[in-house]
Amino acid sequence: MVLSELRDYLKQKKTVSLNELIIHFDMDADALRGMLGKWISKGKVRQLPVNSACGSSCCKCDPTLIELYEWWGEELAQD
Repeated sequence: MVLSELRDYLKQKKTVSLNELIIHFDMDADALRGMLGKWISKGKVRQLPVNSACGSSCCKCDPTLIELYEWWGEELAQD
């Protein structure tokens, strides 16, 4: 997968969990975090703060389910 595929997916979905990206691209979480980091450094993606997305404070949720990323760049920007 190349960065442009990740960009296009994020643009389409707007907000996605790391788990959704793992399943969709069939990639390791750390590899995806590295790619997401490139888009974050360009100011196109931001990681949303974790605020007990499930509404519980038990900490039993899979971290990849509540690790959320959002496309933050311009819709028509060519990167």
